Parts: sequence; C-alpha cells; structure tokens
Amino acid sequence: MKFSVTFRKMDPTDAIKQYTEEKVKKIKRFFPDPINAKVVLALERYQHRADVTITLHNGLVLKGQNISDDMYSSIDLAMSKIEKQVRRYKDKIRSHKPAQGPKIPFRVDVIEEEIEAQSEPEAAPVVVPDETISDLMSKVVRSDEHTAQPMSVEEAVMQLNLMNNAFLVFTNADNQSINVIYRRNDGNYGLIDTAQA
Repeated sequence: MKFSVTFRKMDPTDAIKQYTEEKVKKIKRFFPDPINAKVVLALERYQHRADVTITLHNGLVLKGQNISDDMYSSIDLAMSKIEKQVRRYKDKIRSHKPAQGPKIPFRVDVIEEEIEAQSEPEAAPVVVPDETISDLMSKVVRSDEHTAQPMSVEEAVMQLNLMNNAFLVFTNADNQSINVIYRRNDGNYGLIDTAQA
C-alpha cells in the first residue's frame, strides 16, 4: 500500500506520521489490498484537522475527516468514520467490480462573490454591458479536475456514503449519461439524470 502524509501549517513530526500510518494500516483487517492512502494533517486556527482518503483495489474511495483540539484525536475520529462506513458496506465493497463505460472528465470551480449590492438607495444606477455582468459578480478562486466514474445508482449511493460527501457526479452505467446523486435534507437521496429530459 502506498502511504503519504502531508502536513499543512504545522511542523511535521515522525511521531504523528508513524501514529497515522499505524491507524490507516488497520484498514487491512477489512481489505487486504488497499492501493493508496493519502492523509492531510493541518492546523486551522488552533484546531487540528485530519483528512484521510483510501483508494481500494476495486476503485472505491473511502474518506474520513475530523477537526478537534488534538491531532491524535482528529486522526482517531477520522479513521473511526471510515471504519463505520466500511462495516456498513463490507460485503458490497468486497464484491464490487468497477462498471464499464466512459469516464467523463469535468471541472469543479469554487466561485467567490466579488461585489455586493449598494447600501445607498439614492445612488445612481450603474449601466454595465451584459457580457461583463458575470465577470463582475463572481470570481473563480479554485478549480479542480475530476472524472465521472461509471457506476450504477446503487453503487453511487454507496460511494457517496463512503466518501462522506454531500453529492457525487458519476456516469450512469445503465444509460451512459452524467448523473448527480445528493443527500436531501429529509435524509433521502436525490438523483439528477441528464438522460431523463
């Protein structure tokens, strides 16, 4: 298993790295052959954050994160979240075989709003050409490249839960279209299927 630890805004120590590696390797009791484990440990305003991402041999991704007052606690709780999801889906994960189909690349942009509404009602309106309104209203502050992996809707629900994400973009293995599955406020899941127009 490939293992890497990245320290952000904190001094790297061998003790924390070794502790993290021991905790992450315990996943082998569930799956003997995880491919890759990436851990990011960061100090954010006196809070210690641990983000753990483990990729399994069959392409499934497990994610856990936690923020606490102590880095060791953050690591323990992040791994605890991963183990909880693994226990829930253990049989499905073991029998999972990657679906066939196109892997479609897409980009996720983080957009920051730049201008706010004027607080003075008597201010004269500013006339702005339509093509520049979108440029004034927001600014892309970060872009990430991703791939929509082919999977069934059931597999997408499982992957969404394993990653502890709010949504997941994937290629529907049944109809080869881009789909988005997301958590609803009522605890159920919503599915956006671009083939269902």
